[in-house]
Amino acid sequence: MIAIIDYGMGNLRSVQKALEYLGFDARITDKRQDLIDASHIILPGVGAFGDAIDSLNKSGIRETMLNEIAKGKPFLGICLGMQLLLDRSFENGEYAGLSLVPGDVVPFNVNGLKVPHMGWNNLITRDSALMDAGDSTYVYFVHSYHAAGVPEEYIIAEADYGYHFTAAVCRDNVFGLQFHPEKSGDAGLAMLRRFGGLS
Repeated sequence: MIAIIDYGMGNLRSVQKALEYLGFDARITDKRQDLIDASHIILPGVGAFGDAIDSLNKSGIRETMLNEIAKGKPFLGICLGMQLLLDRSFENGEYAGLSLVPGDVVPFNVNGLKVPHMGWNNLITRDSALMDAGDSTYVYFVHSYHAAGVPEEYIIAEADYGYHFTAAVCRDNVFGLQFHPEKSGDAGLAMLRRFGGLS
């Protein structure tokens, strides 16, 4: 079973529907026992970083989630969920993240381009469990902030929006995708299929 964490942030049902389409048992949950019982965990999210980390803390499942990650359980953060994996965010102040992957969350600084960065964009991919190096992959983004300062060894995809930015990360069993795989057609479904097949 793949547990999709419900902490009051994000379009959880679209992620669940994509996983069910691929044949996985996916459950939206805010229960600690479900995270323990799950084979995989997904942390989605849409909204502001400060609200999200506060909601995750108040939900009471942060400690269980981190314990399951420490055991080696495959874990995926999507969009805001990826940003929460990092050390700090500078969205409307400064907030501490989960520090599962080194790096900060910073605003786009792009002259002449609209923010948020919204729509389809091409990934520059590297070999990882979720994607292959050199894949020409268009995926769907909606975000005003992005990861910065992530060490090269943890970056598995970049994209360009005025400049290169980190679009996906991996550190051991922890993965993060800045874009929405559930809205990214066959390319996104392929990544979710590969994540669900991890052991």
